[in-house]
Amino acid sequence: MDKPSRKRPAELAPAPWPEQPSADPVGEVARQFVVQLRHAIGTRSIRSVAAEARLDHATVVRVLAGQVWPDLSTIARLELALDTALWRSGFSSAAPDAQHPHGSRTSD
Repeated sequence: MDKPSRKRPAELAPAPWPEQPSADPVGEVARQFVVQLRHAIGTRSIRSVAAEARLDHATVVRVLAGQVWPDLSTIARLELALDTALWRSGFSSAAPDAQHPHGSRTSD
C-alpha cells in the first residue's frame, strides 16, 4: 500500500512563500518556522549556517523554500548553530479547539 502523499509547506500557504499566513494550522507552524529561520540567518550565508549546523546547504535551501518538511534533527541542528529557538507548537492557549489538530487540549 502506498503511503499517502502530503503537501509541501509552501503548498499550504498562498504565494509568495512564506509571506502570507496559511489557513492550515500545521502549514502555519511550518511558515512561522521559516520566517524565524530567515530572521536568525540574517546576513549570514546559507552555506555558512548549513556548515555550522552540519547540514547540506541544499537541505537548508529546500526548507527555506517550503519544499520539504524539516525533521527534528534538522530543526535541532539549526537551533544549536543559530543559538535560538526556531520552532514552537504554533497553538496559543487562546486558539479555538477546532484549530488544534487533535481536538480539545484540555480534559474536563
